[in-house]
Amino acid sequence: MLLRKVAQSPALCGAVLRLPPSLSGVPRQTGAVLTAQNGRLYASQAAEAVLEKPAAGTDAAVKVDKVDKKAVGVESKSFAMNMFKGQISTSQVFPFPSVLNEDQSQFLRELVGPCEKFFEEVNDPAKNDALEKVEDHTLEGLKEMGAFGLQVPAELGGVGLNNTQYARLVEIVGLHDLGVGITLGAHQSIGFKGILLFGNRQQKEKYLPKLASGETMAAYCLTEPASGSDAASIRTTAVASPCGKYYTLNGSKIWISNGGLAEIFTVFAKTPLKDEKTGEVKDKITAFIVERSFGGVTSGPPEKKMGIKASNTAEVYFENVRVPADCVLGEVGGGFKVAMNILNNGRFGMAAALSGTMKGVLAKAVDHAANRTQFGSKIHTFGTIQEKIARMAMLQYVAESMAYMVSGNMDSGATDFQIEAAISKIFASEAAWTVTDECIQIMGGMGFMKEPGVERVMRDLRIFRIFEGTNDILRLFVALNGFQNVGNQLKGLQKALKNPLGNASLLAGEFTKRAKRTAGMGSGLTLQGTVHPELAHSGELTVKAIEHFGVVIEEQLLKHGKKIIDEQFVLKRVADIAIDLYAMVVVLSRASRALSQGHSSAQHEKMLCETWCIEAHDRIMRDIKFLKSGSSKQIFKNLNAISSAVVENGGVVNPNPLGF
Repeated sequence: MLLRKVAQSPALCGAVLRLPPSLSGVPRQTGAVLTAQNGRLYASQAAEAVLEKPAAGTDAAVKVDKVDKKAVGVESKSFAMNMFKGQISTSQVFPFPSVLNEDQSQFLRELVGPCEKFFEEVNDPAKNDALEKVEDHTLEGLKEMGAFGLQVPAELGGVGLNNTQYARLVEIVGLHDLGVGITLGAHQSIGFKGILLFGNRQQKEKYLPKLASGETMAAYCLTEPASGSDAASIRTTAVASPCGKYYTLNGSKIWISNGGLAEIFTVFAKTPLKDEKTGEVKDKITAFIVERSFGGVTSGPPEKKMGIKASNTAEVYFENVRVPADCVLGEVGGGFKVAMNILNNGRFGMAAALSGTMKGVLAKAVDHAANRTQFGSKIHTFGTIQEKIARMAMLQYVAESMAYMVSGNMDSGATDFQIEAAISKIFASEAAWTVTDECIQIMGGMGFMKEPGVERVMRDLRIFRIFEGTNDILRLFVALNGFQNVGNQLKGLQKALKNPLGNASLLAGEFTKRAKRTAGMGSGLTLQGTVHPELAHSGELTVKAIEHFGVVIEEQLLKHGKKIIDEQFVLKRVADIAIDLYAMVVVLSRASRALSQGHSSAQHEKMLCETWCIEAHDRIMRDIKFLKSGSSKQIFKNLNAISSAVVENGGVVNPNPLGF
């Protein structure tokens, strides 16, 4: 009850991606769609997946008679969205978010200590891993603390945290035990998050108090045996009764975190829906709140997994389950919107948790390096070890900065953050893996042993690059979302050209910018006066990289048009550039704040920022040069041919060097 008691004290509270069509006016609806499911983001050609309303930051084409700055898409405040256009929007990234007032900060301080003490003294991650379940007394302790309802409003029995406060507590969990983290996260970050985001008053009042107390647990159900990356192929159905009072639900879901423990499920199923205009009946995805007590809901045995063994993962079956019509979550046929928003709103939490994981792993590496003597010296004095530790610290700094940048944006009311949230998940999951791998390398044979616990962390970490959007699919999401925005801009310019007199100033500015780019001149972008003077060079590198990025994005879009969806070799590299660019700006913002406010760590943060920006700039320019080069086409062609040959052969094509 501790967290809930503090919460009640006087001191204290989808994005469906329509891919860019060609510039010749092909309707947007003909493009493929990226959607999200439990643990993955999905690409689908199904027109049924397209929502009636475009997602935030992906406005529909502007009418010819209203072409203005909106026509070129500069209205978005998203830094990531604008960098694809070679533009800089600083409102969401500078200064680094500081969203907690004095009461909220004090409230958070009162929570951090007990949480840290609980995970240090009560929770036993090794025991949880061995038992392949969270120990009962640990679960009960977490419930008593209120850890199952961190973002549920206090008046509904929760702690009432905002996103930034939630990130800080999730970071503590990630530092100590990712298995427990998944149990808590599957419950509230995705399990009942849909009720928080889309539930009506009656649904919230009915379900949230018991979910917040941990009396009932929640799970998120979308992935199925026959549908992985293709969300539109799900087979679970929900058919409305003739009286319209309930739906009959049939189907099954796999790899459901908390699947064997949950009493409340957010379930996605196909429902027949009549088109008001055409009269045609089509299957649309709808989200439902399903109670195990409805009957017909069963679950399989816990899955045997590589890692996060303490987290319950099971298949869930629905057989003729009668779901009351008032358990529809959001709108009938609006399930993709629900699914995407749940994941978009939760990804920052993964970055926060994994920044905590990296902090703990780095401490183990440092402890070993500071105490291990070889060749007469402590190994932390060796250059190779120093480079490892420094890079581990940089990765942790970037991931942590991303987590609190996104959560701060959300708490400030931002709506355009889907690209940033996806980037934070990709970056943090890959950074944490690298940091843990290097920790094991520094510790040598000791790191490979079970007792220090790093091998468990590595096993636990591997899933994070797969679930809540595989990093491969999320890279497509990042790149294609950016391309779509640039496509909208170019379409706006085309329309402006139809009325050159009425849009003279707009066209003059665009033509001047392009002429400068062609001549190799700067576009006039600058971060001077925004970043701290001591980081001026890093700011210049960031601006230069953004300018070049905008050029290559436009070139690739003009080259491929709507077929850019098929150019996954290009998309991967575009996403990698976008990730590096966003990382540059978040560390510039955070280090600038540290220098401006005179933090004791300011000079250290300056070094982290400078080093990251120099190396990221070099990687970006190398990737851009490669995309522009003629050799990239041949390499992509070769990679395609090699893969095809290996698949056709069922494995390695070339014979053993010995010939037998």
